[in-house]
Amino acid sequence: MQDYPALLSVQLMMGQFFKIMELTILLLLCPALVPADFLISDSGRLVRNINRELGEDVQIYSFKIESLVTSRFAHNVITSSGINYANISKEVSFEVELPKTAFITNFSMTIDGKTYVGKVKKKEVAQKQYQAAVARGQSAGIVKSSGQKMEKFKVSVNIASASEVTFELTYEELLKRKFGTYEMLIQVKPKQLVDHFEININIFETRNIKFLDAKGTFMTNELMQTLDVSYVGNKGRVSFKPTTDDQRSCPDCPNTLLDGYLIIKYDVERTHSAGDIQIVNGYFVHFFAPENLPRMPKVVVFVIDTSGSMWGRKIQQTKEALLKISEDISEDDYFNFITFSTDVTLWKQSLIKATGKSVAAAKAFISKLQAYGGTNINDAILSAVRLLETDHSNKALPATSVSIIILLTDGDPSVGVTSLTSIQANVKQAIGGHFTLYCLGFGKDLNYNFLEKLSLENGGIARRIYEDSDSDLQLQGFYEEVANPLLSEIQMQYPEAAVSDVTKQSFKHYYSGSEIVVAGRVVDNNLISIPSAITAQGATSLLNFSLEGKVEETLQQKYIFGEFTKRLWAYLTIQQLLEQHIAAEGEEKEKLKAKATELSLKYNFVTPLTSMIVIKPKDDGKKSALAADKLTEAQRSRDGSPARSAQVKQKSSPSFVEGDPHFIIQLPNRNETFCFNVQKKPGVILNLVNDLVTGITVNAELINTTYACTSNTSHNTYIGKLGLVSTKQDLKIEVTTQSIKVLKGQEKMIFHWKETRNLTKQGFSLAIIKGTRLIVSMGNDVSFLIVLHRARKHRDYLGIYTLDSHQLSEKTHGLLGQFYHDTEFEIFDIHPSSDPKKTYATLAIKGNKIKVTGKWQNNFRTNSRDGAATFCWFVGSNGKGLIDARDYAVSSLFGHLE
Repeated sequence: MQDYPALLSVQLMMGQFFKIMELTILLLLCPALVPADFLISDSGRLVRNINRELGEDVQIYSFKIESLVTSRFAHNVITSSGINYANISKEVSFEVELPKTAFITNFSMTIDGKTYVGKVKKKEVAQKQYQAAVARGQSAGIVKSSGQKMEKFKVSVNIASASEVTFELTYEELLKRKFGTYEMLIQVKPKQLVDHFEININIFETRNIKFLDAKGTFMTNELMQTLDVSYVGNKGRVSFKPTTDDQRSCPDCPNTLLDGYLIIKYDVERTHSAGDIQIVNGYFVHFFAPENLPRMPKVVVFVIDTSGSMWGRKIQQTKEALLKISEDISEDDYFNFITFSTDVTLWKQSLIKATGKSVAAAKAFISKLQAYGGTNINDAILSAVRLLETDHSNKALPATSVSIIILLTDGDPSVGVTSLTSIQANVKQAIGGHFTLYCLGFGKDLNYNFLEKLSLENGGIARRIYEDSDSDLQLQGFYEEVANPLLSEIQMQYPEAAVSDVTKQSFKHYYSGSEIVVAGRVVDNNLISIPSAITAQGATSLLNFSLEGKVEETLQQKYIFGEFTKRLWAYLTIQQLLEQHIAAEGEEKEKLKAKATELSLKYNFVTPLTSMIVIKPKDDGKKSALAADKLTEAQRSRDGSPARSAQVKQKSSPSFVEGDPHFIIQLPNRNETFCFNVQKKPGVILNLVNDLVTGITVNAELINTTYACTSNTSHNTYIGKLGLVSTKQDLKIEVTTQSIKVLKGQEKMIFHWKETRNLTKQGFSLAIIKGTRLIVSMGNDVSFLIVLHRARKHRDYLGIYTLDSHQLSEKTHGLLGQFYHDTEFEIFDIHPSSDPKKTYATLAIKGNKIKVTGKWQNNFRTNSRDGAATFCWFVGSNGKGLIDARDYAVSSLFGHLE
């Protein structure tokens, strides 16, 4: 019998079969967070008690996390076991959140003593099997998601009455050193009592542990007695084993105290500036993290996007972050700011030394930043390069300084050079390997592939800044990572006759508190040592380090798992091959992909090129399969999963109306998107936003797709005219496909789409990007993006996007406005359709249960020409059950909803 796959997505959830239970536990390993989230639920109902005498169907009697850390390489096993006490079969789902830098190496489930183990295969093979399973209706469906530092995988299985099930997931990751520590953050939030709850972390290092600390944000004096932290020499251990009585919020209470974080931090003593070399089972690893070096002066140019799409919370958080960063710039550093929208603006014509006076002037400049206009990325970066080149050639900067460019943007280029490949070529040629470019992408709607390639080609990295309440802290955190360079142009050399297949050996910079790791194969099995020679530019001179790693010393050390050097080498090699693959072209790109795939299969790693197939038993005796998938960061931004994390917070609701008209709604604080159509006759005016508290109203007039006058509703209708009102500002704006008319009090202004124009008046601002987009900001209350579509086969039409709505009141209504604030809902009964591009589910919202279809809709927010695919749950019948049952038609373009 043929086996069929479905995608495995990984947060532990004991699914719909649990009538009244929910358990959530999140494991995070930092700096690359490592979470595991376990949930027990039935249609979203939460319960605090799992005592069998109260009549629950399933008891989770064991939950355990075992983490073995050998020389920074973490081998993590999550195990959970339960029993089905119901008299019928129940579906069990296992869902775990993992760090984005981790690789799954094993997943198994044991049901009544029989174990089903996952196998890693090429992603193309897994996808074909998955599609076949979908067509036969035998698959559990694809579920993918991500947050700031984690991604999710999930699998579901039915177990019979009185059966036991045990899930076991293994994943591996190299812990990165940041700010002088290795950190593990364990979110402990079970929301119920667990009989056997246990977290064990064992650490084994080659050098003595300098410190090991564990703290819990939820800890009471009694719970502290169950937390054991100890370290002697090079071994450390953290253990947390609260009994059910320890977990109770009060004697005999069913609620748990475990609600917060367990934070573990450690570092090792560094007695040799050249680091440590370990040789085990034919592989070596070299850790290099010198200390007590003088700091190198830093030259940094901040290139900041101030285009219209940055309006509102984005620009405010950017300003807050830059103000704090300005205060932290060292007195030895030189800095400058370049802002760009349609045009490029330099704060100063040369780089400025950080002094009290220059920092104060910089803060005044930052405080005045405003968002408007288009996005001219090409000219902005090239301006930064010319600035650095000029000052270096004029010897205005320290000779041994480290020069970096930090780009922050939230969108694709829309002004000047807009071809992504041309921009990449221009920047690479201009930088020429002399400077480092770091790219920070603000939000999820940008082209992350573009930023990632742009940075990797120029010695840097890309980082996504998530639209969240802590976006400013994310920006500050990145700057702090690169704030203190100690070395540049580092070269790690090993004898060619002794080693092979060595990972990356050249590094542009070494920053304080970080670590460089190199691994490779040992060619000569009779080798007794491996010498290493390291050269690097220091603050005042060229530095040389030397080190000899001896096999005999390594053999005397007892490791927790002996193959760690081999797996660490494979892990590093795959990570670096994937990075090189992003920047490569043509035949070289294919070679890198093939090599990374080969290693992923050999070492059983789930990477962006492979999937894990798990055979899943079914009640009818047939079998289907599940495939664990891993996404790249660029893929995560366009993830079309039928289930997403509800933990991604949004301060604004990026809802919009496009086309038919298609309404696409993303609820605040939820990472789910809904869509529906509204079929009305041409000439009808619909209310989109109506807030009597702030006085903001937005209406849309519908037009036919053709120029012929007809009331036949069988034709599609689009938005032909928009009316925006702010009664507090005495402001009315009429937007058509030909012009923009503004009435401010007695003042009347008319603008045309053919021009690029920025206008700021008291209480509002607008920015026209020639022929494509208009951004309207009404005080501090709300900001909208209006997209003009020039259609060849029918009439031109408009689309409208909400950029920022967090200042609107809770009483806001309208077809869009009713979704600007929290709405409780649940999606369940997710199952595939015969069309692999669609998924079916049931939506429970506003007391209604609605059949919905997962599908793709175009989003033109960042690309007004081609659009970007957005996954949403489609609600038919004009949104019946999703939108409030009322007529949203108004009498005039500036009328209010009654």
